[in-house]
Amino acid sequence: MIRVSIIGASGYTGGELLRYLIGHPEVKLAHLTSETFAGQPIHSLHTFLKGRCGLICEKANPAVIAQDSDVVFLGLPHGASAKMAAALLEKKVVKVIDLSADFRLQNLALYTRWYGKHPVPRLVKEAVYGLPERYREDIRRARLVAAPGCYATTSVLAGLPLFAKGLVGPGQIIVDAKSGISGAGRKVEAAYLFAESNETVRAYGLKGHRHHPEIVQEWQRAAAEAKKKIKVDLIFTPHLVPMNRGIFVTLYAPLNKRLSAEALREVYLSYYLRQPFVTLLAPYESPETKGVAFTNHCQIGVSIEPSGQRAVILAATDNLGKGASGQAVQCMNLMFGIDESTGLQ
Repeated sequence: MIRVSIIGASGYTGGELLRYLIGHPEVKLAHLTSETFAGQPIHSLHTFLKGRCGLICEKANPAVIAQDSDVVFLGLPHGASAKMAAALLEKKVVKVIDLSADFRLQNLALYTRWYGKHPVPRLVKEAVYGLPERYREDIRRARLVAAPGCYATTSVLAGLPLFAKGLVGPGQIIVDAKSGISGAGRKVEAAYLFAESNETVRAYGLKGHRHHPEIVQEWQRAAAEAKKKIKVDLIFTPHLVPMNRGIFVTLYAPLNKRLSAEALREVYLSYYLRQPFVTLLAPYESPETKGVAFTNHCQIGVSIEPSGQRAVILAATDNLGKGASGQAVQCMNLMFGIDESTGLQ
């Protein structure tokens, strides 16, 4: 059995991790921590666990947790997460999957721009970006995995085949992205109250969003590895929409040659062959967020503008599933040599 602990188990991603892990046939839960709710049973925070998990939240003790665990999921804010990862990795041969942004960006200058000075820069190069569709073999060998952001996961998957196959032409790429309210986290702020968020849609991050450099990094990597000279010029605009969970991305990308939607779908089918959590829809068919809710799946639909010059790619995920905790469990499965879909079906 894999001994699993979660540091920062009280939030939405922590709860979603527990939803997947509580029924995972290869997992035994060891420690669940919450600085705010230490001493309280975890089922008082995530009521679906009543009768299923009797663990009590505790304050994080890295030495004890590292000793008792084979893998630790980190659900802490950026900055704090990197420090905890360093403390855990010093103690013993334990694996760490970080759901914060601390190890997603490989460029430290970019990290500093978006998040401030990195607290543990020596670990950045060791971290593997936790997108199995791109880094499956690296994840298998990793002891530190950076779980991608929710917008980034969906956007990157939507665009990867275009960049890997060198199909992107000159011009700006636009990503219009929409997220459910849970993407804002389990904090109490007026903007996220039901009466403020229901029956309305609003854009945010108009001066820049932290997932922008993450998306560019991964598309640029894919193009470089395929030896395609493509410079990513991205406009990324996120929106908050009145649903609990889900990410919906519309990607507009200029093409360097005319393609039919059917031909473009064949490109995507070939690229995502044998990827268990990516589903390609029929040409001009739109995914729906309810079709991926409570799953680790990404649905992708491809279309071509009538001019034939621009691809329109639609992608949907659950921001708590493939966009966070589900994908983190998928990475854990790979790190321990078991079928990556275990506990996720």
